Amino acid sequence: MATILLTFAALSALTPILTRWLSLRVFYVIALLPATVFGYTLTQTRAVSTGGAITESVPWIPALGISLSFRVDTLAWLLALVVTGVGALVLVYCARYFSADEPALGRFAAVLLAFAGAMYGLVTSDDIVVMFIFWEITSVLSYILIGHYTFKRASRGAALQALLVTTFGGLIMLIGVVILAVEAGTTSLAAIVADPVTGPATTWSVLLILVGALSKSALVPFHFWLPAAMAAPTPVSAYLHAAAMVKAGIYLVARLAPGYADTPGWMPVLVTLGVVTMLVGAWRSLRQYDLKLVLAYGTVSQLGFLMVVVGFGTRDAALAGVALLLAHALYKSALFLTVGIIDHRAGTRDWRQLSGVGRNAPVLAVIALLSVASMAGIPPLLGFVAKESVFTAFLEAGLAGDGWGWVALVGTVVGSVLTVAYSARFFWGAFGTRVSLADTALHPARWDFQLAPGLLAVATLLLGPLVFLLDPVLVSYADTVPGGGDYHLALWHGFEPALALSAVVLLLGAVLFWKRPGVARLQGTVPAYIDAGQGYGSTVRGIDRAAARITHFAQQGGLPQYLSTILVVFVLALGCAAFVNRSWPEEVVLWDYPGQVVIALIMGVAAVMAARVGERITAVLLAGVTGYGLVAFFAFHGAPDLALTQALVETMTIVVFVLVLRRLPQKIAQHSRPMHRRRRVLIGVLVGAVMGTIGVIALGAREAPSIAAELPRLAVEEGHGRNIVNVMLVDIRAWDTMGEISVLIVVATGVASLLFVSGRNAVVPRLRDSRKRRSLPHRRKVVADPAASSEGHAVTRQSWLLAGRTVAEKDRSIMLEVLVRLLFYPAMIVSVYLLIAGHNAPGGGFAGGLIAGLALVSRYLAGGRYELGEAVPVDPGKILGLGIVLAVGMAVVSLFFSGIPLESAYFETTVPVLGPLSFGTSTIFDIGVYLVVVGLVLDILRSLGSEVDRQQEAGETEPHPQSEQGAVVAG
Repeated sequence: MATILLTFAALSALTPILTRWLSLRVFYVIALLPATVFGYTLTQTRAVSTGGAITESVPWIPALGISLSFRVDTLAWLLALVVTGVGALVLVYCARYFSADEPALGRFAAVLLAFAGAMYGLVTSDDIVVMFIFWEITSVLSYILIGHYTFKRASRGAALQALLVTTFGGLIMLIGVVILAVEAGTTSLAAIVADPVTGPATTWSVLLILVGALSKSALVPFHFWLPAAMAAPTPVSAYLHAAAMVKAGIYLVARLAPGYADTPGWMPVLVTLGVVTMLVGAWRSLRQYDLKLVLAYGTVSQLGFLMVVVGFGTRDAALAGVALLLAHALYKSALFLTVGIIDHRAGTRDWRQLSGVGRNAPVLAVIALLSVASMAGIPPLLGFVAKESVFTAFLEAGLAGDGWGWVALVGTVVGSVLTVAYSARFFWGAFGTRVSLADTALHPARWDFQLAPGLLAVATLLLGPLVFLLDPVLVSYADTVPGGGDYHLALWHGFEPALALSAVVLLLGAVLFWKRPGVARLQGTVPAYIDAGQGYGSTVRGIDRAAARITHFAQQGGLPQYLSTILVVFVLALGCAAFVNRSWPEEVVLWDYPGQVVIALIMGVAAVMAARVGERITAVLLAGVTGYGLVAFFAFHGAPDLALTQALVETMTIVVFVLVLRRLPQKIAQHSRPMHRRRRVLIGVLVGAVMGTIGVIALGAREAPSIAAELPRLAVEEGHGRNIVNVMLVDIRAWDTMGEISVLIVVATGVASLLFVSGRNAVVPRLRDSRKRRSLPHRRKVVADPAASSEGHAVTRQSWLLAGRTVAEKDRSIMLEVLVRLLFYPAMIVSVYLLIAGHNAPGGGFAGGLIAGLALVSRYLAGGRYELGEAVPVDPGKILGLGIVLAVGMAVVSLFFSGIPLESAYFETTVPVLGPLSFGTSTIFDIGVYLVVVGLVLDILRSLGSEVDRQQEAGETEPHPQSEQGAVVAG
């Protein structure tokens, strides 16, 4: 199973690339994967039908007892077939549903395939923590799919609503998952269910888990997100909201029912909310005119029906529940796909504007009729078999003295009457002929557009008479639920009470459809404010208003006030802790050598002057002196790696400050004098004193021996490197580094988002003729450039940088261009050397990336934004993405070789002349760090450099004549 999930992930990552080559045909290619997994799952039928299970486990976090364990038993087998089978058909359907000019087609295909993989992982996971991870992944992927049409406000709002509701439930569920795993002493779902634990903690954990299940499966009061999600493309509705994601909550309840159905609160919560949801969804469905919304509210109703059945906790109800689950997935996904075809061919989903569709599209009408009949419970379809088994299970429970059995029976019978009514309303609305309307003109469509819904309709037709073949497999799950019973699925059980109930349901449903005008008038009397969707909107608006008021109350002031508040809290909290401390060092050494005192005095004077000077650039340079003082300390104390990194970071920081200061006034506080200067001085002195005290305390707080003595040995033996610092970063403490580079990516994204306000342009600014240059002689071409001479007349001279002549004459320095031209490539070579040599000598990916970044900074400072584009004509986001992929990839790959995340592997050999060579996965990780740092620098240069330049030029009344032209440039 792990291999299947890895294949899903890999193919999803490749899908955008394949889409560029194959266009819509990519859906046929990626559909092969879920279809293959569907076939593989069918081969497991014999094993699961006898009550067995196929298991697989890969250790992941042994300290917490968490492993990548997978288990396919009857329930997982059934859901895996639904997820992969329906998923493959929906992907095939997409090839006809979308057009070649569909926006973000590659992304959509990739995310839909990834969702199929995540659902497969969810239903086959045996570890409850891993299952929860897949649970949340499906929420995130569904957010992307629902919001596919990003330019539509309805799509964005529906996506956010679905994400907020399902993740809210998921967070509550996480608490229950943790409590249940701790109480059970294991994270294995099979073990948790096989040996259920009891007690108040278990009761609360199960109820918290049910909150997650209810929100995921859109039960009252969380049901409103599902109809809103119909803003998504129809294939998403058919797959996520009929067959797959909304079944996750049903699956989880069915998974826990064999062990926890008798938990206090289980039955009242599931039966009550399930029945209410079934009635509310069906009632709302009868009010809709959009065919997709008719099905959406019908899905809400059916999910409530399913929750009542699978959560009832008896053997016969469990059997009926899994049969109903399969039937619902087949007929509801077929109906959604049918609506998509109608929408495409007729141009509308409003049945008030449709007429004669059934006469003009008879095959589609037959497909819809079979699916609607199964939904209504008409024999001989699978929906009828499932519904009759439900009535039988509840009736027997009620006759056995279970009061909840009667509640469930009455509620589901009434709900089924409404189901018949909205089923008839859907078919009549979609395919009926209206005298007042002319026949709706249908656009032509290929026959295979109807292939996916047709196969699903045929399946629900055939599985009715052939349900006896399915019964032995599903019974193996039902037998795990206590409560007795010997019911078996069959099309004909003779004349029995359940058959009479089915007949009454069909008759009353037909009458309700016949009297639909009166029903509509009755529904019109319901107040409009009785709407959970409006409750959600009011809640969100209330939270927004409360947040705004709290922000207004707490942040009445400028940056100095906020910093003062933070620092005062810091002084009070840590100052009090330091006051009561008793771990003081036995002696305090003020300095090791006189040079320390000199460096400290320089840093202190620079810090005080930085606070007192009146010019911003001077303050920045003085603040930089304190940073370079640390460089000197590191260097004198034998830490060349730290000294090198600190020097590069300080230099890069000064450059960034200078780029920002271009948009700020030259003077500090030029309009008003600073206030409360004495208070600020006092706070600053206290912060320094507290920090110094904490440093002294830290020196005397150690009680256990330091592990530093072992680091040289560990670096060589475990990390295959002699540079302890670099081995720590990319091997021993690689988790920390991966988190840090993730922060760097967030910083780059945040900076770019602030500057590229109107939309981040992915096109790197370059010279107009630079893409046409292919030959070296042309790059060395000597040209006449009037702007190259201070006297304004044409001269002939060498261009040292490609974009040098795009810089305004007053800002151009030929000396700087020459230096940059001579030093750029050596600097890049040095950066690569530091990257490669960093495992055994000072350097590493971070330092090497900073060297490369500073080289790019010099290109920008000398030649402007066009020179930066010529130096690296690649979107920085791609470099950042590649870097994080390499780093995270090294964390994940080891899992598939029975290792732990970020466990390093090394290849050692002896190369002639070069001698011994050791290459490890940590080196690839370090390359990822290098790329992230380079991408960060590029992104900041593009944001604070290129974009600021462009904005300044756009604000000028007469921009420089060469600022956008690039003229004729030589290299």
